[in-house]
Amino acid sequence: MTTRIAIDCMGGDHGPSVTVPAAIQFLAEHPSANLVLVGQEDVLRPLLGEHASDSRIRLVHASEVVGMDESPALALRNKKDSSMRVAVNQIKEGAADACVSAGNTGALMAISRFVLKMLPGIDRPALCGPLPTVNGHTHMLDLGANVDCTPEHLLQFGVMAAMLVAAMEHKEAPTVGILNIGEEEIKGNEVVKAAAELLRASGLNFIGNVEGDGIYRGDADVIVCDGFVGNVALKTSEGLAQMLASSLRNEFKRNWLTKIAALIAISVLNNFKKRFDHRRYNGAILLGLKGVSVKSHGSADVLAFGNAIARAYDAAENRVLERISSRLAQMSPTPAPVVENV
Repeated sequence: MTTRIAIDCMGGDHGPSVTVPAAIQFLAEHPSANLVLVGQEDVLRPLLGEHASDSRIRLVHASEVVGMDESPALALRNKKDSSMRVAVNQIKEGAADACVSAGNTGALMAISRFVLKMLPGIDRPALCGPLPTVNGHTHMLDLGANVDCTPEHLLQFGVMAAMLVAAMEHKEAPTVGILNIGEEEIKGNEVVKAAAELLRASGLNFIGNVEGDGIYRGDADVIVCDGFVGNVALKTSEGLAQMLASSLRNEFKRNWLTKIAALIAISVLNNFKKRFDHRRYNGAILLGLKGVSVKSHGSADVLAFGNAIARAYDAAENRVLERISSRLAQMSPTPAPVVENV
């Protein structure tokens, strides 16, 4: 069956100049996929060029655009014909299996939650994205959707992410850890300690606490935390990677000897850059909804946005929602039988 991805082409810092070329490139690499490009048709059609007649591309006009600094509440209430809202509606209407947007994170959360609704047993959606490790990658959530969380929320995050990894990476028992300030069970605040107890009793492959350095060491397939901690960790990591790359370039440009050394090491440097390029890990899935909604970095270029589209495609192809729903149903308490008075 063909997988259909709706794309908010107007969102993000660069809008159609990035989203449309990324969509064209994605289709070249995924011949079985179909795309629904949502936005102002008079802007999108010229950018498609000869691809405008491609039967795998469908244009859907949307007259409005959600600004990157716009209030989520106002975007939800006042812009019902925004490219973001129309793209999410494609899932609700059965015209798409997933959607992708690089637009306003808060607005995408609000619109996705309002339009798609929550899965039974889930209180809040959480942003889950991949991060590189020494042996591959891990998935961390929440990356910024929920600043304050209860232990029950963190348990739900762990269940959803574990099922995502099980579905997309075909791991039947992915390891789950909770981000903490120490490996010992007595460490952490009361919320984290209570969440660890819930995760330990959940039936997941819970390995306990994971410290910050364990994220990139690959201590667990899934790392659970609240959105405040997760977003700070993510942005700190991205800033560190950019600083190291910049410093390395400057060192190799220092004099003619270092420039020669750079030429000798060029293949190693290119492999290193590719391995830890944050653009390769772009695309966080908003888990907990009755639909696949993927958030791309607002500053994404063509390569990064293309990876976000691919992430939405993989989630839909591997039926992540069905896997999560099935596990949640197993965890739901069985209702007591109704005894009628005779």
